[in-house]
Amino acid sequence: MKKAKITIQGMHCASCASNTEKSLSKVAGVKSAKVSLLLKKGYVECEDNINEDELKKAVKRAGYGVKSIEYE
Repeated sequence: MKKAKITIQGMHCASCASNTEKSLSKVAGVKSAKVSLLLKKGYVECEDNINEDELKKAVKRAGYGVKSIEYE
């Protein structure tokens, strides 16, 4: 398991964060996802072999952009 911190662009309300969180949770290999509107970041706990492009696509499906993804 690894943790990813995703910096998200374009969110401006609680609904934005909720929609992004739901979209990230649907990605195969994601165990948990939490999105903070105030910090403009998503925190994802996922399997080691997670496809970074799938995380980016999930954020884009929700209508927002990805500025960066960092792994812990």
